[in-house]
Amino acid sequence: MTKKINGCIVANLDINKTNYSFSTSIIDALNEAESELQDVEGQIKESTETLKKVTPECDKIDYVLATTSGAICGIIDVFLVGKPGESPIGNITDEWFENRTKDFAKLCGWDSKNSSTASAIGFLERKFKIPYDQRGAGDAASWVFDLSPKNHHFKSLAHNPSLVGLFFSILDQFTDSSHFVTGGELISLQKADNKFELKGNNVPSKFFCAFVNWFGHLISDMSGASGSKGRGMGIPSPLWTWTNDVIAIKRKSNIPVSKFDNSINDLALNIYKEGYDVRFQTAQAIPVFINEIIVRLMYSVRRMINYFVKTDSKEYTFKSLWKECEPFSNASVKRMITVAHGTFCLIDVGDATARGFISGGGNFNVAEFFMRLNIVGLGRFTISLYGEVKRKSQRTEAQEKNYYLKRKKVVIEDYLRGLKILSEIYDDKDLIKFVDDFEKSDMYIQAFEKSVKLADKRMVPNDKILRNKDDIDDYFGGSGE
Repeated sequence: MTKKINGCIVANLDINKTNYSFSTSIIDALNEAESELQDVEGQIKESTETLKKVTPECDKIDYVLATTSGAICGIIDVFLVGKPGESPIGNITDEWFENRTKDFAKLCGWDSKNSSTASAIGFLERKFKIPYDQRGAGDAASWVFDLSPKNHHFKSLAHNPSLVGLFFSILDQFTDSSHFVTGGELISLQKADNKFELKGNNVPSKFFCAFVNWFGHLISDMSGASGSKGRGMGIPSPLWTWTNDVIAIKRKSNIPVSKFDNSINDLALNIYKEGYDVRFQTAQAIPVFINEIIVRLMYSVRRMINYFVKTDSKEYTFKSLWKECEPFSNASVKRMITVAHGTFCLIDVGDATARGFISGGGNFNVAEFFMRLNIVGLGRFTISLYGEVKRKSQRTEAQEKNYYLKRKKVVIEDYLRGLKILSEIYDDKDLIKFVDDFEKSDMYIQAFEKSVKLADKRMVPNDKILRNKDDIDDYFGGSGE
């Protein structure tokens, strides 16, 4: 039972005629507390490492370099990407897509003796025939669905490089139909091509053939149709075809299509007809990619130079070098990338806004603005901002955990100091043997001495200590209390 004796606490002390015992020994408490302290120190180390991982350590030079990279790539975007039809980089990506179309046609058996792109496209169109390729030229679709060679790749859902596009492509091939989005409506054309036959002996093989036809036909349309004059109309940008997907899903779900949906869809269609397709979207991605590479490269080079300057040559290892300048997973390079893409977007949006007002003659030309707006760069900057918010949350959580663990460590250390004091006070295994010594008449003198020392350690008042045999005789004779 726990008792208070002369101002001291004795925890669960059991006493009988010849000995005493603690139900929980101080030594056990010490061991347990030390083990808990080691565990807390390990958690503090882990929490500190986590905090370090999500805390950027960029200096002024890092921020200047990141801003410079973003500014340079922003200028590249303004003058070398621009808008469809006026893009030097766009001309390069157009040629690249033409070459990839030829390469794919060769893989599929195209005779490359006729090296023209139109020949390769015509071969792929015949190889991957589908029922939904109505172009609205001289047929009913031109006035029923408002189709034309300049818009049918966009309005035809199966020509869209998206999951919804894949779904409607397979549906159209199984049912010999064709689906279009026009004027906010989902239009279905039944018996679209009576000559079409989906290959395959069973349902799984037909699904596979339908997927191959969808993919192969998209490749054939990347650089326009076989009869296209000039640049041709490629497949629409996957970052804009969602406007078709929204309308199609709403119509299938009997959900009203809003004016905003129609407005955005009309905008996407208008900029597509100006040449904003997957080829131009790729051109927009180039300065964004360059910006990313430059920032990561500058980060690595700076850290590598610092490593060789501060590290003794005898301690050089590839592992330590990579840990010092690895440009992917640490918070510092991610902060630099956020700054770089933010600078890039600032220049890009500023240019697109100015060109929108200039081309509108005082009014704001929305189509011009979005044709010049680098959506790839804007999307990359959004991802970086999301990462910054997430790391901020992780830093706050790690800081709170670190603070709590450090306070817990202080409490445990204070507790350990108290236990050590108690262990010194109650370290009396030899002294406590005085009970046995009293049982041996020839050792009573040493027993008295041990009992006095024990009383001193227990902080018994001096006037209450029996120091010799006479004191004991007086006490039991009636003079003591």
